[in-house]
Amino acid sequence: MSDGSPVIAEIDHGFSDPDLLRIALTHRSAAKGKDMLSGGNERLEFLGDRVLGLVVAEMLYTRFGREREGAMAKRFVALVRRETLARVAEQIKLGEHIQMAKGERAAGADTNPAILSDCMEAVIAALYLDGGLEPARRFIEKLWTPLLDEANKPPQDAKTQLQEWLQGRGKPLPKYEMVGREGPAHAPLFTIELTTGDGDSVSAEGKSKREAEQLAAKLMLEKLSDE
Repeated sequence: MSDGSPVIAEIDHGFSDPDLLRIALTHRSAAKGKDMLSGGNERLEFLGDRVLGLVVAEMLYTRFGREREGAMAKRFVALVRRETLARVAEQIKLGEHIQMAKGERAAGADTNPAILSDCMEAVIAALYLDGGLEPARRFIEKLWTPLLDEANKPPQDAKTQLQEWLQGRGKPLPKYEMVGREGPAHAPLFTIELTTGDGDSVSAEGKSKREAEQLAAKLMLEKLSDE
């Protein structure tokens, strides 16, 4: 990486400051010296999240010119959430290039959605800082355009579907409670219990609280449809 050449073909940018990409691909377990003092790739994650949001918002605004703000907002949330970032990272095998402690890799941290998502944001920030918005935009458009093409209708998550189902029948909103958390810090497993106003309840596990809540809502929708 010393000559500024990208280690991942999809990056398609020769770095004038290769350290930016190196830091972006360095997990905190492997950060040393000045990288650790400067916050490692976590500061880059913060910036990359904003750059991604801007480019995706512009893509949606351009692609869906007649769509209302609410529908575009649903698409936006689906495109920038952790699960989507991790999915894109897996497609380009980003985990293979993340520098981390041997113990972390042995424990499967290089496939952890949170770590993949964070590093993807850091890479976007590195592109932005090194070359401005255009290389970051090219990278994002190359990887996110296929996701825009997947569905003609804006996505509706299970929690929203459940809320609308209950409200449409004059029932109170469901309650979500985290009742368990297991596993190591880099790969936690959350358990969420969902309870409706009628006393029906289901529980589900996920790699994030959001994922567990979505799975619980999906289970409740299936349960209600069977009644």
